[in-house]
Amino acid sequence: MTTAPLPAAPWWRPHPGRTLAIRGGTPLVGTYPISGAKNAVLPLMVSALLTPHLVTLHNVPATLDVAVLASLLQGLGCEMNWSPTSAGLSLTISADKVRPRSVDPDLVTRMRASVLLLGALLARCGEARLPLPGGDAIGLRGIDFHIAGLRAMGATVDLEAGVIHATAPHGLRGAEILLPMPSVGATENLLLAAVLARGTTIIRNAALEPEIADLALCLTGMGARIGGIGSHILTIEGGLPLAGTIHAVLPDRIEFGTLACATAITDGELFLAHSRIDLLGAASASFAAAGVDLSEMDGGVMARRAKGSLNGIDVTTGPYPEFATDLQAPVMALLTRARGASAITETIFEHRFHHVGELRKMGANISVMGRTALVRGVDRLDGAAVTCTDIRAAAALVVAALGGTGKTTLDGLDHLDRGYDNMQEKLAACGANVVRSDTDR
Repeated sequence: MTTAPLPAAPWWRPHPGRTLAIRGGTPLVGTYPISGAKNAVLPLMVSALLTPHLVTLHNVPATLDVAVLASLLQGLGCEMNWSPTSAGLSLTISADKVRPRSVDPDLVTRMRASVLLLGALLARCGEARLPLPGGDAIGLRGIDFHIAGLRAMGATVDLEAGVIHATAPHGLRGAEILLPMPSVGATENLLLAAVLARGTTIIRNAALEPEIADLALCLTGMGARIGGIGSHILTIEGGLPLAGTIHAVLPDRIEFGTLACATAITDGELFLAHSRIDLLGAASASFAAAGVDLSEMDGGVMARRAKGSLNGIDVTTGPYPEFATDLQAPVMALLTRARGASAITETIFEHRFHHVGELRKMGANISVMGRTALVRGVDRLDGAAVTCTDIRAAAALVVAALGGTGKTTLDGLDHLDRGYDNMQEKLAACGANVVRSDTDR
């Protein structure tokens, strides 16, 4: 994946350096601003395709994934207008001249969220053609649920030579759809399609993630009629043209959880500005059991280690409000320094333990059997040369390096850049010894 400047996001510049050097052992202290949610902003950006009117998003994180999607949308005919603010980037998208055949295959294969273009383009233009999406190599994450739902809404969908071609020349129609599992991506894709489909669409077994509710609230602000927001049954009365809207992206609960881990492992004290404990779901109880103290305050959450040592806990990932799979890796890094043993079971993705081998290089005691990792706490982690293999693995290695001894050098930083807004600068402002450079190991 290239980190070259992307013209649709002129604020994006590759961070200097291909390695990140972290010298651990310094408590994090101060204020760390939590950005808008990566997993929310991408479908919100795609929602602008549904209307010829202006859609403005506030609290947009300055990440590589946002820059890539902006370039994808620009290639489809959208105009992008960026404004820096004290609360993050603001983005206004104009999609009055959409060209559904102009999808850049190289950009699509960089990110999983590009599959959301399918439902939006079908609904707005009656046609979509795009390569199979890319993203992290953490599991199969098939798009069968997406395709089956769109077919139920009257679309013709063909898959040939790695390219999805979907058509609905007479428009989509409402349908009753039962998802075999509460897939976040499928729920979002079908929701985007349903708001312009004629008639009523009912999505049963819809995913409950806060990012889906954020998308639904943005769509209702555009004039969509959506019932059951925040529940497993979404009812969409479609067919009406949508207006523009102004919407603020909700805080990133995964960045929040990651920095809570970093605070606790360094025995620091951070005010995580703009964060909210309720967004963590079941993970908030797991943090408390592990010895991470989170206190809601005006404007954010204070994070610190509870009195005493960190404690081993058992964690099983699951759909929201269960423990988020995206928090599994940074929490594993935290638990490498906890007293006793922890069992972490991954139920969402079948290949999400790539970070285990890298943590072992630092002295972590982790064994894996199938989809369960057994973590036995150690007295110290030692600096090492490690490689980021996906977005959340990168975050886990940052957490471990901050809580370790000596120098840890990370490469594969595109993964970190994809999901975290200026993490190096934010950490440095809180006392971390973090340097990005081209220095060889």
